[in-house]
Amino acid sequence: MDPKLLEILVCPVTKGALIYDKGRQELISKSARLAYPIRGDIPVMLEEEARKLLAEEIEALAS
Repeated sequence: MDPKLLEILVCPVTKGALIYDKGRQELISKSARLAYPIRGDIPVMLEEEARKLLAEEIEALAS
């Protein structure tokens, strides 16, 4: 994931910052509790394509 692209991308739902999860190839929005997939190095920033975060994942992000 290009670091410069990550700097300008925001969650389309909340307009909040995103966290890059390299292992899962996702961009995480803590405020929306969603994980946007990255397919072929292209972030898919559509709410209907995002995965809802589990409570355990949200807790892990908080620590």
